[in-house]
Amino acid sequence: MEAGLPADLPRLQRQNGPAPKPGIVHLGLGAFYRAHVAIYVEEAMEASGGDWGIVGVSLQSPTMHDNLAPQDYVYTAEELRPQGPFLRQVEILSDVLVARDDPEAVLRKMADPGIRIVTLTITEKGYCHDPASGRLNLDHPDIVHDLEEEMPLSAPGYLVRALERRKAAGHPPFTVLTCDNLPDNGPLVRGIVLELAERIGPELAQWIASEGRFPATMVDRIVPATKPEDVEALAARTGRLDAAPVTHEPFRQWVVEDDFVSAYGNAARPDLAASGVELVDNVTPYERMKLRMLNGTHSALAYLGYLAGMETISETVADTVLAGYVKRLWRTEIAPSFDAPQGIDLAAYADALFSRYANPAIRHRTWQIAMDGSQKLPQRILATLHDNIARDTPSPGLTAAVAAWMIYVGGTDLSGRQIDVRDPMAERLRSLSEGAENAAEKVRAFLDIRDIFDADLAETLRPGLIDAYEGLRANGVRRTLEELQ
Repeated sequence: MEAGLPADLPRLQRQNGPAPKPGIVHLGLGAFYRAHVAIYVEEAMEASGGDWGIVGVSLQSPTMHDNLAPQDYVYTAEELRPQGPFLRQVEILSDVLVARDDPEAVLRKMADPGIRIVTLTITEKGYCHDPASGRLNLDHPDIVHDLEEEMPLSAPGYLVRALERRKAAGHPPFTVLTCDNLPDNGPLVRGIVLELAERIGPELAQWIASEGRFPATMVDRIVPATKPEDVEALAARTGRLDAAPVTHEPFRQWVVEDDFVSAYGNAARPDLAASGVELVDNVTPYERMKLRMLNGTHSALAYLGYLAGMETISETVADTVLAGYVKRLWRTEIAPSFDAPQGIDLAAYADALFSRYANPAIRHRTWQIAMDGSQKLPQRILATLHDNIARDTPSPGLTAAVAAWMIYVGGTDLSGRQIDVRDPMAERLRSLSEGAENAAEKVRAFLDIRDIFDADLAETLRPGLIDAYEGLRANGVRRTLEELQ
């Protein structure tokens, strides 16, 4: 048990009989999945039955296993409503494996023919790909290892090696259902898996391409990081210790391309529609809307808000200047960049997003959202800028957001304080910033990173980014944004 938890209280216990028989393995068992997808699956089972228990896999740390195992893998989901919290005990998990401790156990479970779906929430960096091109990064240390060894390290490695075992045993493949915020996430992961499989065995790659399925998805729910004080407050309220609760906003949405492995017939997936999942033929319009309207403004507010000294997203939109900024972003720069899904009013969608951001019960930290920006920027902001340039749409607000990211990853805020930058490219980004003498050189150094910026886009953005970078450094966030009005 983690230090500081109220150990004298009884642990949370399973209330509704034994753990369900698993039909899903999930790679990357974090707070978001447990507050979103896991609840949808549990509700689908409650409505329509089926063997759809979930075996979670932590690819790196044993912490999730160690926190959940003493309470039989059940946990509390706390919905943070403005009028007060609502608690739900989630019992869909049947086990949690730790890949680094026992990779064989993970592969054995994924190869089990009873497992029909493997879901993933491993964040952008977990796919070991080049965000700019979408291709597998063959120089990534985990991919280099996975091409040489049968026991994998990477998530793509686990997918390919488990599918290899299923092919050898004559079992159908599982459906690979990514739930990460990536553009065209299903086709993207399919390409990564096939590229790795081709290097391991061309026949394996052909089988996966023919028999496997990689539906695209769009997931949406704000899930703040759980803090020790959240655990303590929940324990004080319930009289039981839950070492792994999650908190989340009331809103949720899950859109899934209805394309699962056909060999399983009607047992290919849970009855997701019964729990409110939108099953569609084409996820792309929903995905683009969410990535640009929600994730794009979340990142913009995170970098600008952090530099303005604001700890949470709700604080940023409580500020009149940043509130006006994000509303203008939606209206003049983001919404015009794409076609809305059929039946969706983008102005109403933006209004709903603003209300979600303003929920005072959700303490979604700007620092948390700012993590891994080098992996998120291309799909959240740069894709919109690319389309706006093609349409000759001015984008000063999004340009200011990219400039704020450049200052943030340089490692020093506007007051000279050090920033704890969490990013797979953190050392490289800081070195580039420190090695440049002025704003123009810093911007040029960042724009030369081809893993993030396309060469043509970089050249077009350069003048505006230099002006925005200099403006933020000289005048601060609020005055810079005021001048954009």
